Amino acid sequence: QVQLVESGGGLVQAGDSLRLSCAASGRGLSRLTMGWFRQTPGKEREFVATIRWSGADAYYADSEKGRFTISADYDRTAATVYLRIGSLKPEDTAVYYCAASERLLGATTREDYDYWGQGTQVTVSS
Repeated sequence: QVQLVESGGGLVQAGDSLRLSCAASGRGLSRLTMGWFRQTPGKEREFVATIRWSGADAYYADSEKGRFTISADYDRTAATVYLRIGSLKPEDTAVYYCAASERLLGATTREDYDYWGQGTQVTVSS
């Protein structure tokens, strides 16, 4: 079983930057593809970015390129995935979810992911 715990959300001002963290634990982490999604009330959970633990194959939703940076740190003691968001906008307000997929590549939809964290709220004030 894989456990994912997000942190780093909060109330920020427009124009600020923020880094979200996702601490991963469990068996077989190294084979998984990691991703970030976000969701606002009444809307579908949308894909933001994905990455392999090696740091390879980072891929972003077209709308998120430029301001979002996904990265991953993996060693014997800890496994953490990060999402940095620059130049925050009020429309970035959402619950951000970390997820893990058994797929090697092409994990860009909610259905591609097998494990989910509880989410962390990001609120951007104008």
